[in-house]
Amino acid sequence: MVLDLLQPDHPQLTPVSPRLSTARRMSSALFFAIPAIAGAVLAALVQPAFWALTGAAVAAWAVSFWVIGRRVSAHRYLEDRADIIVARGRWWRQVTVVPYGRIQFVDLDEGPLLRLFGLARLQLNTASATSDAAIDGIPRAAAQELRERLSERAREAMAGL
Repeated sequence: MVLDLLQPDHPQLTPVSPRLSTARRMSSALFFAIPAIAGAVLAALVQPAFWALTGAAVAAWAVSFWVIGRRVSAHRYLEDRADIIVARGRWWRQVTVVPYGRIQFVDLDEGPLLRLFGLARLQLNTASATSDAAIDGIPRAAAQELRERLSERAREAMAGL
């Protein structure tokens, strides 16, 4: 089977955790809750026309709920022999191929929501900012193992130069 990196659901690409969708949807709900609550309060106290603000915030959140699920399902990666491939996006597909020899260091990050869901973000850093890549939503233990493997492969590739 030919590796088609522009196919978001290619079986050779490893998907990130679906729990990332839940974490991002919670963040989105918090973001849209502010204008929704403000619209409801203003509608009750000042003018009923402010219900439109509440409706718009709820509609925007509903659209973001769907978009988040689509984006997370298309975020995948592949550890190849010579490089790591990070693919993301369903409508606008972005594929980043980072050779192990170009990796300078690997960051592991987790914010409060990612930590709540036991997830982490793995950031690959190279000398060129255009070839940096990030893998969001990896289970914490798997992210630590992946960081170790990538760091070791990067050291081996750099030793051969």
